[in-house]
Amino acid sequence: MDALIAILPGDGIGPEVTHEGVRVLNAIAKKYGHRFELREALIGGAALDALDTPAPEATLDLAREADATMLGAVGGPKWNDVPNDKRPERGLLKLRAAMNAFANIRPVVPHETLRGASPIKEELLIGVDIIVVRELTGGIYFGEKHRSEDSATDVCTYTRAEIERVLRIAGQLAQQRKGQVTSVDKSNVLETSRLWRSVAKEFFAQKFPELKVEHLLVDAAAMHLLSRPRDFDVIVTENMFGDILTDEASMLAGSMGMLPSASLNETKKGLYEPIHGSAPDIAGQGIANPCGFILSAAMLLRHSLGLDLEATVIEAAVLGALDQGYRTADIAVAGAPSVNTRKMGDAIVEGLPANA
Repeated sequence: MDALIAILPGDGIGPEVTHEGVRVLNAIAKKYGHRFELREALIGGAALDALDTPAPEATLDLAREADATMLGAVGGPKWNDVPNDKRPERGLLKLRAAMNAFANIRPVVPHETLRGASPIKEELLIGVDIIVVRELTGGIYFGEKHRSEDSATDVCTYTRAEIERVLRIAGQLAQQRKGQVTSVDKSNVLETSRLWRSVAKEFFAQKFPELKVEHLLVDAAAMHLLSRPRDFDVIVTENMFGDILTDEASMLAGSMGMLPSASLNETKKGLYEPIHGSAPDIAGQGIANPCGFILSAAMLLRHSLGLDLEATVIEAAVLGALDQGYRTADIAVAGAPSVNTRKMGDAIVEGLPANA
């Protein structure tokens, strides 16, 4: 297979984890006879420093052209004082909007060997297998913003069409799994959430009547994610709630460094990134966990390129490295030895099959 993949390392630990993910993609291409053109571009703070914009048009054009896009991370305290429209995070939002990547899919599956790394009781983690579907291009992050010396406003807006299209993704995923969807909102307070719940009830009843559908307020969902996580199958929610809940859910897996994500539109093109941020406190130290990025590469192969075998092989190599005891600092049990970013990448590459 020939494919163009945009590589956007970004800021902080982004370039470090991206390097390991690129190694894995190149190894897969070699073993299975694919030709991946990996074309790199600037995004976030790195782009702001070089080109005075966090989302250069050349980067957005590349993402539109590519078969899929991989992102490391954006942001950091270096850019805290820049105007809001130039913040590194605005570059990421513009990228998502340019790709119309409206559905963010985040799997949460705690690995058996990492249960000890989670602050949650191990018995609660057995059998946990969750997919969170987060609406990604609407809501308060994309609404109008106003700021004066003494007040500020962030507008949250959703339309029926925006809600229905992300509900459809969640319903299709639930059909392939346990047939269960939890829709999360704050309908006791917010008008956007009242619309969300009304649309969700109507949509699932009409389009997916066979599914078991639960509606939860976001605060209750946050509590139940920690007290009864294996009761969840597919969770679907709006942009900000999804951002917060998936960071919370990462603790089930032991670390944010373990979780991948895929942001999809109606086509097979997608934006793939680990859910962690740029982690400026450890950037440049070579200790970042590359697993989330590498697992995101596996999602890219599966969802955008249709290479399910290759994706499964990468996931097995990550699990194999964990089974062998390889741990970066974020997932090492207190007092236990850990390996650096490169050695974790080495273990995963070496765990790929010798021959296709």
